[in-house]
Amino acid sequence: MNLVYLIEDTAQSDGVRVVLAQSDALIARGHRVRIVTKGLPLTWRRSSAEWIYVDDFHEYDTSEDDIVVPSSDSPVLREYPIVDDEFFHTRGRRENDPPRVLLCGNEVSDGYSAVAHARWFHQKLELVRVSAWAPSREEPLDTVQEFHVALTSDELSRLVHSCDILIAPDEAFSLSAPQAIAAGLACALSSTPWHRSFDEPNDYALFAPEGNAVELGERLIELLGDDDLRNRLRTRGKEVAEQWRSEAVTTELERFFNQ
Repeated sequence: MNLVYLIEDTAQSDGVRVVLAQSDALIARGHRVRIVTKGLPLTWRRSSAEWIYVDDFHEYDTSEDDIVVPSSDSPVLREYPIVDDEFFHTRGRRENDPPRVLLCGNEVSDGYSAVAHARWFHQKLELVRVSAWAPSREEPLDTVQEFHVALTSDELSRLVHSCDILIAPDEAFSLSAPQAIAAGLACALSSTPWHRSFDEPNDYALFAPEGNAVELGERLIELLGDDDLRNRLRTRGKEVAEQWRSEAVTTELERFFNQ
């Protein structure tokens, strides 16, 4: 097949990450993939795709393409996410003392509040924050031990593996939880449809009601205080994460495109 993805820009986002992962996986299966963008040349991740830079998508002629994926927010990306292979390397993991708690994404106010709740009850932890952009004035930086901005794919993988727990507030779609689960982190997640969709039963993480920072903090306290629980979630998570491996997803993606 000849495929083309149309993406607005090349800035770091979960949608663009999935486009790149799908493209590389499809190319490895022998398909021709082009990525057409109005953005700048890609710098934060390797890519095997053929890149075409335009000022307007109408400049690109799709007559040679069998499949056109119109934008980085296409349902195809949410239905067929791929977690890069480097996140699955879990050998030799040792927990930190105090535990390192990872907070990613854009909608993070409940995450900060959940960490504050846990600390109020004398829980010791290091908060590690990851963002695609520099921190806003609203971010309580005095509560953060590390703040990382615009990491490359390799840098993000190394950072995730250096942490012990992921806390993930409400997100309609985010790769943070799949990446963390694949890397062997125990997770406290908001009970969003996206987070609940990973598998049945929902025993691969601890869940708190959406928009409830106190309950999310309670789930974090449970994880911090129970070694067996963390290990149990990690073991279950390895099973769940297999669905996001490149080979498994690409088989389903090819079936979808062929239909």
